[in-house]
Amino acid sequence: MKSNSSSRRSFIKKTAASSAFIATAGILPQFSAKSYARILGANDRINVSMMGVNSRGKALAQNFASQKNSEVIHVCDVDSRAIANCLSVVKERQGRVPKSYTDFRKSLESKDVDAMVIAAPDHWHAPASLLAMEAGKHVYVEKPCSHNPNEGEILVQAAKKYGKVIQMGNQRRSWPNVVEGIKALKSGAIGRVYFGKGWYTNNRQSIGIGKEVEVPKWLDWDLWQGPAPRKNYKDNIVHYNWHWLWHWGTGEALNNGTHMIDLLRWGMQVDYPVKVSSNGGRYRYQDDWETPDTQVINLDFAEGLSMSWEGRSCNGKPIEGSAVGVMFYGESGSMLIPSGNSYTIFDLEGKIVKEVKNTQEIDPRNKSNPAELLDALHIQNMFDAILNGTALNADIDSGHKSTLLVQLGNIAQRSGRSLNIDPQNGHIIGDNEAQKLWSRSYEKGWEMKL
Repeated sequence: MKSNSSSRRSFIKKTAASSAFIATAGILPQFSAKSYARILGANDRINVSMMGVNSRGKALAQNFASQKNSEVIHVCDVDSRAIANCLSVVKERQGRVPKSYTDFRKSLESKDVDAMVIAAPDHWHAPASLLAMEAGKHVYVEKPCSHNPNEGEILVQAAKKYGKVIQMGNQRRSWPNVVEGIKALKSGAIGRVYFGKGWYTNNRQSIGIGKEVEVPKWLDWDLWQGPAPRKNYKDNIVHYNWHWLWHWGTGEALNNGTHMIDLLRWGMQVDYPVKVSSNGGRYRYQDDWETPDTQVINLDFAEGLSMSWEGRSCNGKPIEGSAVGVMFYGESGSMLIPSGNSYTIFDLEGKIVKEVKNTQEIDPRNKSNPAELLDALHIQNMFDAILNGTALNADIDSGHKSTLLVQLGNIAQRSGRSLNIDPQNGHIIGDNEAQKLWSRSYEKGWEMKL
């Protein structure tokens, strides 16, 4: 890292506090993406390398490039088209063109890189995070933090071993009105909370039946697969449909359910469940899609409460007027946190007691960039942790726990039965078949271990 003088740290702290006031006061929307994102700044800049820049990664690259106290110096992707596209938008934001690499490991060799942002497919999240920390870099990893529970546990251990900041992309933990709502919930706004429900709805189309074809010239298919055992290229995998194939993806549960389960776990102040079940399947189309397009995960906790997540990938009818969201149910009322930076408290009769409205339009189905201005707060929280040791809003310990809950739901789904869970560590009890899904096999030479 570059030198951090006390005066520079003081400046960052003051500007961070100012931005928090701006956001909380509801002033945020009057700023453009460029003007707001560059309010925070100092002479100390964090040099960032972006890994995976086709969609969500490109949006993150734009956001990191817009922060005055950081610079995107490297762009890494196995798709040459994605690199070219990202270089263009990053130059527009920061005025300078980053270096580019097909292999992100080349970027990690550079002493100039302070942090790596990982937005590659799910099977890459944990292995790339580990390699980055081993190379002495801080990490911003998109959800889910891991493809399977074993990888998540390794990341928690690695963060302690290498002493690096690793922020997970549970951005709602930095959205001011959501933070306010969770604080009110914990203060007893609806009494003792005993049930929480989260959901995600969409109208995704069929992915069809893939054909084995020649790998496109713009794609390094071998490196795209990376740690996953090799499979032949098909024409319906890259760049999004891998989400629905267990070999690389984790289904809608981790693709979107992670965010909602994280909110529920945060608000209900629980860690590991005692029992997990899941029902659902691939119902809408007959194609290569393997993960459920319709799924309900139920989790029971020793604290005497339960939560559930409902995912409907192919029927977009909203719940409580929102495509995504959570509802907390308590002894004296309920609280809704919908897709945006807002919350509503109801009494037991369903009448509104308090409503804090969202002042920025958010599209929860925009998979690349639903809330850039709000997400900048999450980025700045990471920077403050790097420069000043400030607590992360979504550290890897918290991120792993929330990811694990939906992973357990998927394991229950694939096992065809409910699971008994150790509430001390989240491990599966007495089910050897289900335990086989705790980890995965790796391509030789790509094994993930400390």
